[in-house]
Amino acid sequence: MRFSFIRAQEAKHDVTLLCQVLEVSRQGYYAWLRRKPCRHSQRDEELRQRIHQAFADSGARYGAPRVHRALAADGEATSRKRVARIMRQEGLAGRRRRRFVCTTDSRHGFRIAPNLVARNFAPPEPNRVWATDITYIQTKKGWLYLAVVLDLFSRKVIGWSMQPYQDRRLVLAALQMAIAARRPQQELWCTTQTAGCSTPAMTIGGRSSTRKSSPA
Repeated sequence: MRFSFIRAQEAKHDVTLLCQVLEVSRQGYYAWLRRKPCRHSQRDEELRQRIHQAFADSGARYGAPRVHRALAADGEATSRKRVARIMRQEGLAGRRRRRFVCTTDSRHGFRIAPNLVARNFAPPEPNRVWATDITYIQTKKGWLYLAVVLDLFSRKVIGWSMQPYQDRRLVLAALQMAIAARRPQQELWCTTQTAGCSTPAMTIGGRSSTRKSSPA
C-alpha cells in the first residue's frame, strides 16, 4: 500500500522524500515498480474500472450490495466482499436514502383557533402576520429540528431555534427571538404549519393570547 501511495504522489513530490516519510527504501520502491503485477492485482484493476462505471451509472447512489448486483447483471462474477473492499479503497460510498421524519402531530387536545390569516400572505406592513414552520436536518449525531419565524411582509427570518427534540420549547424559543428582535407594538397574527406544538399564553404587541392558529 505504501508503494502504491508513492506511485500516486511521485508526480507532485520527490520520491526520496516520500520513501523517507513512509520509511521504505528507494531500491525497494523501484524493485516493486519493475515487478509484474500478480493475477489477483490485475483482476482487482479490471474490477476497479467496472465498479467505477457502475457507481457512476447509478448517479453515485449505489453502495457495495447494489453495485455487486449491477455487476452480476452484466455477467461479472465476483464476490460482494471484494466489491466492498475495492469501493472502500477508492473512496466510493453510496448516498443513503433520506428517512422521512414527521414534524406534524394532529393528534392532540389543544384548542384550535380560527384561521385569521385566511391565506392572505401579503400583509400591508411589517409585524402584522408572522408564519412559523419546523423542518429537520440529519447530522452525524442524529436528527436536529429547526423552527423558524418569518415576517410575511418581507419574507425575512426574524427568529429561529434548533434542538435535538421537537416540543413546545422549540417553537417558543423561535418566537421569543422574533419578539425580542421586532418588539411589535400592535396586534399581529401568527400562523403555523406545525400542528403538533401548542403555544401557551404570550404577550405579542401588548396583547395576551392563548390561541393557536390553524394552518393557513
